[in-house]
Amino acid sequence: MAEITASLVKDLREKTGAGMMDCKKALKETDGDLDAAVDWLRKKGLAAAAKKAGRVAAEGLVAVTTDGTRGAALELNAETDFVARNETFQDLVETLAKLALTEGADIEALKGKPYPGTDRTVEEELTHQVATIGENMNLRRAARLEVGQGIVAGYVHNAVRPGLGRIGVLVALESAGDAAKLAELGKSIAMHVAAAAPQYLTRDEVDTAALDRERAVLTEQARESGKPENIIEKMVEGRLRKFYEEVCLLDQTYVMDNESKVGKVVEAAGKDMGAPVTLAGFVRFNLGEGIEKEDKDFAAEVAQQLNK
Repeated sequence: MAEITASLVKDLREKTGAGMMDCKKALKETDGDLDAAVDWLRKKGLAAAAKKAGRVAAEGLVAVTTDGTRGAALELNAETDFVARNETFQDLVETLAKLALTEGADIEALKGKPYPGTDRTVEEELTHQVATIGENMNLRRAARLEVGQGIVAGYVHNAVRPGLGRIGVLVALESAGDAAKLAELGKSIAMHVAAAAPQYLTRDEVDTAALDRERAVLTEQARESGKPENIIEKMVEGRLRKFYEEVCLLDQTYVMDNESKVGKVVEAAGKDMGAPVTLAGFVRFNLGEGIEKEDKDFAAEVAQQLNK
């Protein structure tokens, strides 16, 4: 039997919002398996759907840059949010995003590229900037989208300057339609992506394991109703449609009118332009998402230093 620690109970409470005793019981029932405990609580109706966006530690900036049929997004992390207001750091992130646009989004390959205006590589420039700015930095990720015909639109939420902020989005639209109208549509959809945070473009892209897990939880919940299996199956399918509407961009309700599905908005735009429009892809970077912040007890840290 796995040890059920206070830290594990705390993690489960933060993920689910369930009560402490319910969390403890769920962990005992699942032998300390955190994900299984989340599902156990959900099946008992004691927790909302699991949201794994942990406490964010990383600071820094996300950059978005576009050039007609292509665009790139990049995240550079630093230790504090103070550095995001540093003009030198902002210039660095902006330059790196432009490099990702022209040279590609593979981080390791990017580190070996020459940094513009210097005799250093990108990796060497980062080391130089760490010494100059005085904070550790991590070139965490980059992405690039390109279409043969159409536009890649970008949007940055709460920008500290054009193209730099905490949430950056790219949207790729494939079409022979009017470029100005495509740009307008692309920006609107990018704003939607920033707000609605879809995980996938289409239903076909949904991770099989995630779908199977969701189906299992929904089936168990439906069985609690006591209805026959054929009715349960219909209930589950109905709830899965709701799941798709939450995680798939084309199935989401468009935030701009709070009524249409994004897929229908794109289809209608194509008819309006007289040329089909395909939403070919999207990227959404939320600064520091998925990086757990280390909880530090300042008093304990001081005491530790004094006892050395």
